[in-house]
Amino acid sequence: MSEETQAKPPTITPLRVVVALCLIAPFVAMLWVSSYAKTEPAFIGMPFFYWYQMAWVLISTALTMVAYKLWQRDQRARKEGASK
Repeated sequence: MSEETQAKPPTITPLRVVVALCLIAPFVAMLWVSSYAKTEPAFIGMPFFYWYQMAWVLISTALTMVAYKLWQRDQRARKEGASK
């Protein structure tokens, strides 16, 4: 048999669920337009519509970084578990 058929199927762990949520949250926030399609409250003279989207640029960056670090931790744990 080839190596592909002998490999274990991917398992769903709480860590992987957190990674998925970190990556999905920005999409949900940006695709739910009715939640931010308004002008008030303004921040430094900018309507809510604009500063909300700009805030999500920073939030998305942070969430992607967290997801990447968690994914690395998960891969190290799987590699160590496979070698035992």
